[in-house]
Amino acid sequence: MFDTLTDSFKTAINKIRFADDDKALKKALDNLKKSLLKADVHHKVVRELVKNVELETKRAGIGKDNFLKSLRKNLLEILDVGGKQGFVFASKPPTVVLMTGLQGSGKTTTTVKLAYYLKLRKKKVLIAACDLQRLAAVEQLKQLCEQNELDLYYDEDEKDPVKVAKNALKKAKDGLYDVLLVDTAGRLAIDDELMDELHSIKKALNPDEVFYVADSMSGQDAVRSASSFNEKLELSGVILSKYDGDSKGGVALGIAKQTGVPLRFVGTGEKAPDFELFAPDRIVNRLMGEGDLMTLAEKTSTIIDEKQAKKLTRKMKKGEFNFNDFLEQMESMKKLGSMKSIIGMIPGMSSMASQIKDMDLENSAEMKAIKAMISSMTKKEREQPSLLNNSRKRRIAQGAGLSQMQVNRFIKQFQQAAKMAKKFSGKKGMQDLQNLMANQGRGFPR
Repeated sequence: MFDTLTDSFKTAINKIRFADDDKALKKALDNLKKSLLKADVHHKVVRELVKNVELETKRAGIGKDNFLKSLRKNLLEILDVGGKQGFVFASKPPTVVLMTGLQGSGKTTTTVKLAYYLKLRKKKVLIAACDLQRLAAVEQLKQLCEQNELDLYYDEDEKDPVKVAKNALKKAKDGLYDVLLVDTAGRLAIDDELMDELHSIKKALNPDEVFYVADSMSGQDAVRSASSFNEKLELSGVILSKYDGDSKGGVALGIAKQTGVPLRFVGTGEKAPDFELFAPDRIVNRLMGEGDLMTLAEKTSTIIDEKQAKKLTRKMKKGEFNFNDFLEQMESMKKLGSMKSIIGMIPGMSSMASQIKDMDLENSAEMKAIKAMISSMTKKEREQPSLLNNSRKRRIAQGAGLSQMQVNRFIKQFQQAAKMAKKFSGKKGMQDLQNLMANQGRGFPR
């Protein structure tokens, strides 16, 4: 998400890396200022950041370490405006969230992503279709909810969104739901009719949260529209959508500071799992090129069953990892989100994430070929890969519509992966893995 900004910080730091005088500091600050402005960070935010970093670095003594320390501190102050972080549940369920935003901001898709995020955390979520203005808005929600196995309340015969919202709240209470997410109407621009409708729904529901979905592709316009909504509706949080398409990334750095409303989540891709908590301290780590293993660990914990993980570890130790286990793990990986965002969270690998094309684990040609191969195996062959001799491989290749060379290559890769899994499954192996990860990257060069 933060490739451009991270590269900018690295360049600025390199200006002061081998010198500790005013000239080196000036070069670093000039580079930092230009890069932030180019990344679409608001000029007032940039001016304040650069000024504070300069004063603090001079006070502590000009040098790379003090420059880094001050930069980190000021970035955290800009991102952390106070207020709630992530999703905060009401003391008495259901937690009611009003989802607002301009038309085309990705509000409906973001509502589904938030519901999916909560579902992975074992929460019972109901979405209310209260956008009765946009043609096919309800139909879009139906399809998205069906694809992601989410509960939806809608009433195609009712034309009053306030009544739909009230009925949805009743269903949420009667059905013992943990959360009710209310998808509201948007407009191409802010107008009195839209605000009157949102005020009416807010008054009827008395929501615990009012989230504004801002399109990060719109740059500073996203900040201005969020500020306008905040003046009229008293927002409790902002969610940035389409952040994977924003090559600049600067809007995330200034929106909380400029609006006074905390940035709570960020949409990082097109699919439901591509949705992340925006925690200022973790984001600063990523901006500084140090990854975000905490978020990665949290994502992983939501999709991995502890009993299944222990069972799989036992199989790995015994060298019994088979094709069924492989498919099961690939299905789990899909729920983590895009491969690019996953790699970007690993320390020292953010630069690699920016260079690779995103991998779709479900629809890539390679994944389809692997599924075809495994589907062409007998039950016994999937459970015992050692049975696969040349005649069986030929049969599998014919059944999958592939060459035997492709089948041989996959089986070889699978065997290597199984050996690696066995090596890292024991205590010593886990220590080796931890050491390997610790040495993968340590932020900026020292």
